[in-house]
Amino acid sequence: MSGHSKWQQIRRKKAVTDAKRGKMFTQIIKEITIATRLGGGDPDGNPRLRLAIDKAKGANMPAENIKRGIMKGTGELPGMAYEDAMYEAYGPAGVALLIEAVTDNKTRTVNDIRYVLDRNHGKLAATGAVAYQFHRKGQIIVLTNKISEDDLMGLILDAGAEDMTSDGEHYLVITLPEAFEQVKKAIEGKHILIEHAELQMIPENTIKVDGKDAENLLKLIEGLEDHDDIQHVYANFDVDESVLAALNVG
Repeated sequence: MSGHSKWQQIRRKKAVTDAKRGKMFTQIIKEITIATRLGGGDPDGNPRLRLAIDKAKGANMPAENIKRGIMKGTGELPGMAYEDAMYEAYGPAGVALLIEAVTDNKTRTVNDIRYVLDRNHGKLAATGAVAYQFHRKGQIIVLTNKISEDDLMGLILDAGAEDMTSDGEHYLVITLPEAFEQVKKAIEGKHILIEHAELQMIPENTIKVDGKDAENLLKLIEGLEDHDDIQHVYANFDVDESVLAALNVG
């Protein structure tokens, strides 16, 4: 896996274990609410809601919280009128950023994002300026001690997966969005524990970043991720694990 993938794994683990856990719950509830509003409250017929519920369960969110999020989406409980938003930006070293948000006030959110970018060597980009560099793909992470590489490769290819890589500790399964659910179910059907599964925006190419640019970039991404409205920050950078270690990341 690339240094960028390693960074993503570190961020996920920190979100579960540190003080950002409350923010993660807020993000997931927003996603459950908007997924329900757009696609209905039945997860069997709403893939986006099903994925949000899986994420909630993976974060050990109480079932009552999940239920309230769905009821806010169906209108059975009062709640904010959330909507999706996507912002494009540049970070240090010209790294392209896609910023996914769920917000009840787009003006507030874009002003907050601009403030974080301005303070961390970034800037907003025009719509379409960087989005073309990314494609939505499914990513499924499985620990290598759960199944052999050959067995998993055969299983996922039969289910429609696109590719698989390994860093020795994890397998990273890549799928097209339309094959994501099918591949995920095939892995679960063999009772193989999935560490993480999500649809993400994957860059076509990456920019190597190190030194002060890497430090500033990671600080910028962390500042954006700390905002309650921001669900994901995608970027087309790669950074050596030695650089992550030098920056005390992880």
